[in-house]
Amino acid sequence: MIEISLTVNGEPVSASVLPRTHLVDFLREELGLTGAHLGCEHGVCGACTVRLDGEIVRGCLVLAVQADGGSVETIEGMSDTGEIADLQQAFIDRNALQCGFCTPGMLIAAQDLLRHGGVPSREDIREHLSGNYCRCTGYHAIVDAVETTAKQREAAQ
Repeated sequence: MIEISLTVNGEPVSASVLPRTHLVDFLREELGLTGAHLGCEHGVCGACTVRLDGEIVRGCLVLAVQADGGSVETIEGMSDTGEIADLQQAFIDRNALQCGFCTPGMLIAAQDLLRHGGVPSREDIREHLSGNYCRCTGYHAIVDAVETTAKQREAAQ
């Protein structure tokens, strides 16, 4: 077992983990943060997306020990702070949720794009979200929701 200390959603966390424990498994099993899902377990589907030190990563490809000393933000934390409230509402309004399995990863990836400001083109939105799979084929509605949020944020400035 290896001792790690990190910040998760603004709260300090210390734990003993096996060296092979993936970050997403640690978040789900040890901390009860189940928003990040296990999908492909190869970093392809995006269901396990979280932010580590400000950058989005695939939680199934990052070991918990690699996050030692870092700051992790999950969908739960982003929701609790209100950072993505408008984006979540747009997903609801545009029916971009469907089954919901991909939604946390999609929201985190979309917020990563929107944090840069401006209104990205629909092609840029698709490109940025291309690493996140939606098995319900809700891509058009998801792109609509991200575009709507970008336009609303731009208009509010």
